[in-house]
Amino acid sequence: MEIFWKKDSVFDYDEENGILKYHYDAEEVWIQPWGANSLRVRATKMSEFPDENWALSADVEKIVPEVDIQEGYAAIRNGRISAKITKYGKMTIYNQKGEILLDEYLRNRKDKTVDYCSALDIDAREFKPIIGGDYQLTMRFVSNPDEKIYGMGQYQQPYLNLKGTDLELAQRNSQASVPFAVSSLGYGFLWNNPAVGRVVFGKNITSWEAYSTKALDYWITAGDTPAQIEEAYAAVSGTVPMMPDYAMGFWQCKLRYQTQEELLNVAREYKKRNLPISVIVIDYFHWPLQGDWRFDPVYWPDPDAMIRELQEMGIELMVSIWPTVDYRSENFEEMLEKGYLIRSEKGFRIVMPFQGNTVHYDATNPAAREYVWQKAKKNYYDKGVRVFWLDEAEPEYSVYDFENYRYHMGPNVQIGNIYPLMYAKTFYDGMTAEGQENIINLLRCAWAGSQKYGALVWSGDIHSSFASLRNQLAAGLNMGMAGIPWWTTDIGGFHGGNPDDPEFQELLVRWFEYGTFCPVMRLHGERQPLKEPMGTEGGAACVSGADNEVWSFGEEAYGILTDHLFLREKMKPYITELMAAAHEKGTPVMRPLFYDFPEDEKAWEIEDQYMFGPDVMVAPVLYAEQRTRQVYIPEGTWKHLFTGEMYEGGKAYEVDAPLANIPVFVRNNREFS
Repeated sequence: MEIFWKKDSVFDYDEENGILKYHYDAEEVWIQPWGANSLRVRATKMSEFPDENWALSADVEKIVPEVDIQEGYAAIRNGRISAKITKYGKMTIYNQKGEILLDEYLRNRKDKTVDYCSALDIDAREFKPIIGGDYQLTMRFVSNPDEKIYGMGQYQQPYLNLKGTDLELAQRNSQASVPFAVSSLGYGFLWNNPAVGRVVFGKNITSWEAYSTKALDYWITAGDTPAQIEEAYAAVSGTVPMMPDYAMGFWQCKLRYQTQEELLNVAREYKKRNLPISVIVIDYFHWPLQGDWRFDPVYWPDPDAMIRELQEMGIELMVSIWPTVDYRSENFEEMLEKGYLIRSEKGFRIVMPFQGNTVHYDATNPAAREYVWQKAKKNYYDKGVRVFWLDEAEPEYSVYDFENYRYHMGPNVQIGNIYPLMYAKTFYDGMTAEGQENIINLLRCAWAGSQKYGALVWSGDIHSSFASLRNQLAAGLNMGMAGIPWWTTDIGGFHGGNPDDPEFQELLVRWFEYGTFCPVMRLHGERQPLKEPMGTEGGAACVSGADNEVWSFGEEAYGILTDHLFLREKMKPYITELMAAAHEKGTPVMRPLFYDFPEDEKAWEIEDQYMFGPDVMVAPVLYAEQRTRQVYIPEGTWKHLFTGEMYEGGKAYEVDAPLANIPVFVRNNREFS
């Protein structure tokens, strides 16, 4: 840590250890190489920079940049990217062609010779002091209205291109803020600050806000293609582990399997019907009380035998883990004494009142993470459980939002978005220590860097509707572009859906067809009508949903779903290639068309098709009763996966979309038969 004080001159440049340093008034700015063709930019009005690297956690080679310090400006270059900062502090970032990637937006009168001289008195880097010591930060850039923006994580809206959107930087149920963006101008930008905030990709100004922070911190890379940009980001933030073979197949789940025998009967039925199944899930309240982290012996009397039988059938078990601790839990007093529970600034410590008064364990505390892992290890992992559903519980009562985080960390919270990352770290570190290399943590939310902890993000408790399905298409593609390649949805949506309703059956079929071509294929949902609780204590006090197995939605649907189960199974060697690329280079498993066809201008316009790896193009059906749809075919020769019909690229076609399948096209002689 370097402490710096006001210099003798009004403004000052310096180069030290490859860092270009700029000082003006109370502000210190550092610009330095951080990975190939990339720069990290930091600024603060504190007496020192924070120690944290946040998402930039991977080891990077030390690079000696080109630094040029002149009378009126200073510049720094690292390969394809360079930055110039004037004597009054205005920064502009360029690519190797001299084209502007980002230009700070300011309107003041410090320099009366420039065209942005203005009496508005607006700073590009604005630090507003907050009582208690931190700042509310706003970073402004000039907006190019023709730019397209992708990434940023998962938001419940249908837009793939995020230009013109206003996004909250915070975690909510079905919203995951992962602030890495890829621009059509040829750069990737990481807002390396986990504070709750906001970004507006406006027509005139792009503004990034952190509501409480100590420093500005962002990372930018220049690349000729989206793949170069994505790989550069993965090199500094980390990549996912290699996904195990079993996880690439079909996952069976419903709102709650209430008993050991109910779950085993479902697994046995899949095997009786000779249907492929890879994972089956035990959801919430299979425990006596929140914070016990073990099976309720009344309803799950012999988990060892249950897991053995599942493994003999070739099925892995996933269990839900909640971070909440009931005041009545067997672990509450010990965790309280050791300081492993989040604290309140004032008032009584209750975060969520569902099925008891509860408080979250403090996932930012390494000792608390180890404590929870040891409980899970003893009661789940040592019994054979290898997949953990780390459900962050209900967000309206949890530590997702800024106000609740204030209770945890005090009024000047800085880590409002990082809790999901630390939650996943609990199980990733524990399982790695036990020699388990293929880590899967199913999470409702994630932040930048969560991928390296085996984060498989699902899109939360979403509605069962075609409008919701359209939102998930944009969400999944933007999650991939944000550096989170493992992603999935509740096939059919979570809220609602009667298995006997023909309208829902159609939605379920179309969602299932789309889900076949997602990184993970998982059937889940709160099907209606709900089943009454079995009792009054423990898990028995919770409702369960109607049946949600592939045979639950009528004979026509059953035939289509089983065809896609077998198709997914046949695709596993190809999916293994995609998962290897994600592990080795950070390549998104599912991605927009422009990722593979960056020179095709039309590919940048398509928002309702996507690539599932380099050789499969998917055109999901996103509207009820739709039986044809327009499909744009990129360059090359493509074969319709289901009809065998050949298509030449470079134009659009009207393609049949019967209920039995969505339009899917393959190239390079890919076969899945």
